[in-house]
Amino acid sequence: MARAVAANFKLDRLLLIPAARPPHKRTDAISDVYHRYAMAVLATMHDPRLFVSTIEMEAPERPYTFETIERLKAAYGPQTRLFLIIGADSFEEIHTWREPARLFDETDVIVTARPGCEITAPRLPAGCRSKIVDLRGRESAMDDAEGDFRRSVYLTDYVKRDISSTDIRRRAREGRTIGGLVPPEVAVYIEKYEIYRR
Repeated sequence: MARAVAANFKLDRLLLIPAARPPHKRTDAISDVYHRYAMAVLATMHDPRLFVSTIEMEAPERPYTFETIERLKAAYGPQTRLFLIIGADSFEEIHTWREPARLFDETDVIVTARPGCEITAPRLPAGCRSKIVDLRGRESAMDDAEGDFRRSVYLTDYVKRDISSTDIRRRAREGRTIGGLVPPEVAVYIEKYEIYRR
């Protein structure tokens, strides 16, 4: 998904940001942040556009996405156009996030869906529905938006294979193969450290 978004939106850099403590998830349901960081590094080390950031690991007391966006804006400067990439499942629940309207005001939002996962119109902050640009079924994203710097919400469906992190964790926990579902280096790491068997 990250590679498809980076290519289709012509992004200079795409940051994967492991959350130290995702505020919307049970802490016993996620693996240690350092394991998630290591797996993300292994998965992205061959793509020069993809980077793994420790920004949320360094400030676990500020777990909300709008706070991370503020820190990124301070680090990269006001001239940098920021995109927030979220899955369709998170988009459906974005009204439950802390200060969602600020996210839509300060970033372009790219919503990614996988096969079998519909993107519906969730309870969005006022004025956000008019920002939706449906790119599903299209390969190129930014050609029509060159020079248009209004904040938008882009709906995408670049991934054609239905891969679920829940399914990957379950298969690893059961000792079944996850080959082909994650990069080979990540599969070796998961097996070596028995990440999901505890």
